[in-house]
Amino acid sequence: MKILVTGTAGFIGSALATHLLARGDEVIGLDNVNDYYDVNLKLARLTPLKKQTSFTELRISLEDRKAIDQAFSSHKPQRVVNLAAQAGVRYSLENPHAYIDANLAGFCNVLEGCRHHGVEHLVYASTSSVYGANTAMPFSVHDNVDHPVSLYAATKKANELMAHTYSHLYGMPTTGLRFFTVYGPWGRPDMALFLFTRNILEGKPIDVFNYGNHQRDFTYIDDIVEGVIRVLDRVATPNPDWNSDKPDPGTSKSPYRLYNIGNHQPVELMRFIEVLEECLGRTAKKNFLPMQDGDVPATYADVDDLIRDAGYQPATPIETGIARFVEWYRDYYSC
Repeated sequence: MKILVTGTAGFIGSALATHLLARGDEVIGLDNVNDYYDVNLKLARLTPLKKQTSFTELRISLEDRKAIDQAFSSHKPQRVVNLAAQAGVRYSLENPHAYIDANLAGFCNVLEGCRHHGVEHLVYASTSSVYGANTAMPFSVHDNVDHPVSLYAATKKANELMAHTYSHLYGMPTTGLRFFTVYGPWGRPDMALFLFTRNILEGKPIDVFNYGNHQRDFTYIDDIVEGVIRVLDRVATPNPDWNSDKPDPGTSKSPYRLYNIGNHQPVELMRFIEVLEECLGRTAKKNFLPMQDGDVPATYADVDDLIRDAGYQPATPIETGIARFVEWYRDYYSC
C-alpha cells in the first residue's frame, strides 16, 4: 500500500516507517523536524529511511494547511497514520499554544486531507493521558474520559472527538490508539528512561517524581509498532450493537474505533529504575520530588479489545526492553 505517515522523524514514526518499508509498503514520510528536542537525533532516525527508494520525505508542518492539502493531492495515500503532534504533559504547562497549533489545527488539516482524497483508513495517535482523573483500573476504552488533567491530554481527547465527527459525517474509517508510556531504542530525550540513563552515566542525580510511587504501563517500541500495523490493516467498522441509550465511548454506529496499546503490566517506577541500574552497572543518585501538575499516579491498559479485534497483545518485559535501550544508547553516544 501507499501509506502517509506523519511524524517520521519521531520515535514511533521512524520505527513504524521502517517496519512498513520492510514489508513492502510505499511510505510518504511527513515531518517538520522541529527543535522541541535534539534535531540531530531526529535526522539520524531519518537517515536510513531516506536511503530506501520506497520512502518519500516531506519536510512540512501539520499546521500548514496548503502544504498538507498538496501532499494529499500529489501523493494520494491509500491509508494514513498520524503520529505527528506536540507531545509531553509537562511542556504543555509551559507552551500551550504549541499544542493548539499542532494537535488541533494540524489534526484538522489531516482529517480534511483524508476526507477530500478518499483515504481508506486514518489511524492516529492518542494517549493514555486522556484517562486523566480516572482511577478505575485497568483503563478501558469503554470508560468515560471527560476529565483530562493536562492540556496535552485535552487535545488528544479532542482528536478522538474530531475523528468521530468525520467518521459520522463522511463515513470515513478512523481508529485512535491510546499509547501507554512508550520506550526503547531511539526514544525521546524528554522521556524518563532517556533522562535517567544520561544522568546516571554522567554521575548526576535523577528526578524521581511522586517520591517513586508512580506506576506505569511501560510499552516497548516494537510492541507499539506491531499494534499500529495490525490496526492499520483492519479498517474500522461500525458497531452494529451500539446503543445511544447506553453509549459506548470506544465504538460507534459510525466506522470509528479506539484501542489501548499497552503492556498490561504496570511497573513501579522504583523497579524500573532498579532494572536500569542493573543494565548500566551503576547506582543512581535519586532526587525524590512530589508529583508534578498534570501528571497521574498510575497507568494500566485494558487491551482486551486489541486482543479480540487485532489478535495481538504487547508482551516485551522491561528487563528486555531496557537492556536493548541501554545497548543502543551506549552505541549511539559512544559511552
